[in-house]
Amino acid sequence: MGLTNEQALEMFRSDDLIGIGMAAHQARLEKNDPRMVTYQIDRNINYTNFCTEYCSFCAFYRPLGAKDGYILSFETIYQKIEEMLELGGTGILLQGGLHPDLQIGYYENLLRSLKQRFPRVHLHCFSAPEILCIAEVSELSVRDTIARLMDAGLDSIPGAGAEILDDEVRARIARLKCTSDEWENVHRTAHGLGLRTTATMMFGCGEEYRHRVNHFERLRRIQEDTGGFTAFIPWMFAAENTALGKKVQETTAVDYLKTLAISRLYLDNIDHIQSSWLTPGIKVCQVGLQFGADDVGSILIEENVVFAAGVRNRTNESELRRIISDAGFIPAQRDTLYRSYLLK
Repeated sequence: MGLTNEQALEMFRSDDLIGIGMAAHQARLEKNDPRMVTYQIDRNINYTNFCTEYCSFCAFYRPLGAKDGYILSFETIYQKIEEMLELGGTGILLQGGLHPDLQIGYYENLLRSLKQRFPRVHLHCFSAPEILCIAEVSELSVRDTIARLMDAGLDSIPGAGAEILDDEVRARIARLKCTSDEWENVHRTAHGLGLRTTATMMFGCGEEYRHRVNHFERLRRIQEDTGGFTAFIPWMFAAENTALGKKVQETTAVDYLKTLAISRLYLDNIDHIQSSWLTPGIKVCQVGLQFGADDVGSILIEENVVFAAGVRNRTNESELRRIISDAGFIPAQRDTLYRSYLLK
């Protein structure tokens, strides 16, 4: 049984970082293969940076009509996938801003063309806010939108757009973005249609501990009902070049590791917890393998969103395999749905 809200809050306020980490590591060893830590080779492709939401934590978006705004051509996307395949990749994470002129037909044509050219590539695409935008501009229900995208080749949905699933926080950092209930509805609907999704959290954006616990509670409740989340992926807010960054205190490695560990203990019904290297850095990512995580994510051949916010961390397959081995585990490549472990 996972933590209660009161226990989680008590841990957040505690100074016993090592004790919390040890408890989370033990839970991880009991839940996942104690010998292995997994990683993925995929590519983030941001098909457009035009967006109408103007989130205060984002340095990537451009308003409609901006000279440096773009929509990638299908040919450019094909080329990016070919480069990913040359590196041994198995999937792409395709997402972008919320564009009011792109209707369902655009996305169906894109997905079908990708499946036709790259039938074995896993298409992990379109965050909940994007799904909601597509549904609205196409005058469709969320269910019909997801069903049509699935028919066109959609394989799973990323958890992006969650930030903190508490409307008190969302109203302050992303007032135009979907509500917590709307984000939840997209994922519940996807799960009901047989589509797996991931769950995420961006923290360190001025929220309180109770907001993080509310986020955990919502995710655990969804998973209890649907079982549709493959993994939970927490990361720290990247503050540089953002409007919000001027107003909040920078998140520490200690806070990251504590939050990671508490997530493992609280989200007892989600199989995988990912330790991130992108914002905390590769060393903190490695330490996270002793704080409840069983996965280090992707090598991220391309990443544009937090790069725009000033994050310059980069890695490759050999480095991820090295930090896993040095932490005492066997590195294993996985696919987007945490299947097909490939020992090398």
